[in-house]
Amino acid sequence: MNQTDPHQAWSRFRFSVIGSLLSSPPKKGDLKACVRELAQKTWRHPITDHEMILSSSTIERWFYQARKTLDPVGALRTKRRKDAASSRKLTSELKAILHTLRRDHPSWSYKLCIDNLGASLAEAEAKALPSYSTIYRYMKTQGLLKQRRKRKCFLTSGPENEISTPKDWADREVRSYEVEYVHGLWHLDFHHGARKILGKDGGWHKPLILSIMDDHSRLICHAQWYLDETTESLVHGFRQALQKRALPRALMTDYVPRHIISLMFPS
Repeated sequence: MNQTDPHQAWSRFRFSVIGSLLSSPPKKGDLKACVRELAQKTWRHPITDHEMILSSSTIERWFYQARKTLDPVGALRTKRRKDAASSRKLTSELKAILHTLRRDHPSWSYKLCIDNLGASLAEAEAKALPSYSTIYRYMKTQGLLKQRRKRKCFLTSGPENEISTPKDWADREVRSYEVEYVHGLWHLDFHHGARKILGKDGGWHKPLILSIMDDHSRLICHAQWYLDETTESLVHGFRQALQKRALPRALMTDYVPRHIISLMFPS
């Protein structure tokens, strides 16, 4: 397939078809016969490289189009429409509404913008809305593109529960929970699953996953699903992590009673 400019490829192809008629003009009365002879040949499409045939009227039109010019290749080039990159079906009112919708809602999808445009026309009892593809092409050519929604990040702090933005963090020292060495601190907690499962007793249960993670390396020392958040499940999962990764220097978790700690760390 030809990777050059399609307009340039077509102009060169047209010139190659009628080139013999320009370099060696036929005698008076022989033009029709020469054109019919060219129309009987098989040509290669300049873009797809597929075989194609040309009609006599097309070849004759190209010949007259290039005969009286000093630049026949340029004369055979496809002319750009005067209304290119502009929509003939969208009125100035519709264009203004589209620009307003995109300015006020940059993260809206194209379909949502078009649906709101249709709602605006229905309220105004205006003419029928153009097709989706017409409006979509106009929005693309005019740069009315969808933008990603910027997520806001806030920090709640202070006695009055005031809100500070990330810009205010530059003058503050922000420390993470990360310890200096691997195996220096573990985090442990239960997390509820999003879906219920059907148990052996025929009832629905919401599973929980016990996750034990190393603070410095973020390595999951052990993770296991349970149907409850009991002492037995906690001790069982924690001992699985100990058997895999040995005893950590410290453990951070929610409040755990003393009798449970004695089961987790037997003397």
